[in-house]
Amino acid sequence: MNRELKRVSTFVLLLFLALFVSTTVIQAVQADTLNADSRNTRTLYESYKVERGPILVAGTPIASSAPSDDEYKWQRSYTNGPLYAPVTGFFPVNGEPTGIEGSFNDYLSGTANSQFLSSLERIFTGQKPKGAAVEVSIDPVAQQAAWDALGDFTGAVVLTEPATGRILALVSKPSFDPNSLAGHDTDAVDVTYDALVADPADPLIDRNRGGDLNPPGSTFKLVVAAAAFESGKYTPESTFPNPSEYQLPGSSSVVINSGGGTCGPGATVSIADAVRLSCNIPMAELGVELGDKAIREQAEKFGFNVEHHIPMTVEKSIYPALLDDAQTALSAFGQYEVRATPIQIAMVSAAIANDGIVMEPSLADQVTGTDLAVVKSFEPQEFGRAISSETADALKKMMVADVDDGAASNARIDGVSVGGKTGTAENIGADGEEDPYTLWFTGFAPAEDTKYAITVLIEDGGGMGTDGYGNLLAAPVAQKVLEAVLNK
Repeated sequence: MNRELKRVSTFVLLLFLALFVSTTVIQAVQADTLNADSRNTRTLYESYKVERGPILVAGTPIASSAPSDDEYKWQRSYTNGPLYAPVTGFFPVNGEPTGIEGSFNDYLSGTANSQFLSSLERIFTGQKPKGAAVEVSIDPVAQQAAWDALGDFTGAVVLTEPATGRILALVSKPSFDPNSLAGHDTDAVDVTYDALVADPADPLIDRNRGGDLNPPGSTFKLVVAAAAFESGKYTPESTFPNPSEYQLPGSSSVVINSGGGTCGPGATVSIADAVRLSCNIPMAELGVELGDKAIREQAEKFGFNVEHHIPMTVEKSIYPALLDDAQTALSAFGQYEVRATPIQIAMVSAAIANDGIVMEPSLADQVTGTDLAVVKSFEPQEFGRAISSETADALKKMMVADVDDGAASNARIDGVSVGGKTGTAENIGADGEEDPYTLWFTGFAPAEDTKYAITVLIEDGGGMGTDGYGNLLAAPVAQKVLEAVLNK
């Protein structure tokens, strides 16, 4: 063989090897990822030919498929659609599936790699193809209680297990009915969808995961207190000057406490009392001493500035970088450009209850095949240790005091030790005027052996403009949900 022929043969062999490797990667390694890609319309169309698997809550379908007489063969329907909309999402015939429908589309439609042998067996036995079932972690008692307690407020409630990160309730209001978006009359679905998108109340947005992120207000004081204790320079008894006004460093702007006046009596106030009474001035002073770097690093240990997946994407909660002292002072009580999702704030309070360890929030328990065999299960995953056990214990005691004798008193439950922190965040509109407040509560119960962590978000001031506050409106919502799950 001459030299030129050898070169050509070698080149052809290399091309063949490259094709073999790329084909193997695409068909084997990347198959599930490609199937799950929302741009892969072929997979979506194929999924209409099979009975889509159900989405289950405590073994009961909240999304299922029934035969239809049209070209789509199967009609998707949702039980208690608005109640579970943030969980299920919807499966349209002319668009991309959302929620669990989208995140587990390959399993629900029976196209996942792990279901290949099962699909092959059904072909040989003559059985009709069917997708797998997805069991989610939602507790139906908790979900209904959160829905009822939130009432007509615009906002969200998330309830989790601190030790595992499992999400037991995920409610967002206003909601929508997924059945109206899963119909086979595409013109009617388009009209409904366009109306929901145009609705200024944004019913399609799960406020637990994203949307127009809100300032966390005083709930963020937990992060700042954690940073202080972790530095080794401060304890809950460390004190700061207690003026009725605080001029921001290098600025003419002045910070006041939420009720005006000083933070309790005395010339100084401890960090513990500043958190219990939810005072802004001592936390601003502490924030300046700590500096923005220490606060940001602590926030990131709790999960800020990171995109999470439950498996649906949770937007990054933001603690900004490179703040000056004035901006750091404002950020220390959850204002300036600090923004958070309810799921992120829930990760903070859950970590405090969980000995300082942050668990990744998760909505999926397992996927089961048509033969009831477990196709895939989901184990608890640690995000990381945010704080030491000692810091967690100190913060837990402070949060219990906040409910027992502080600014979160409306979360009290007779006979149960509850820990909590409220937040009342200011919002400045594009016109420079003050918009309605954002109201928060985050906490856990029972404090001694915590089973539940909860975060409540109420937007638009709960209909009270700038007169509403976290303890008045958000804390009672949490109290009702915690009572329901503790008494079930």
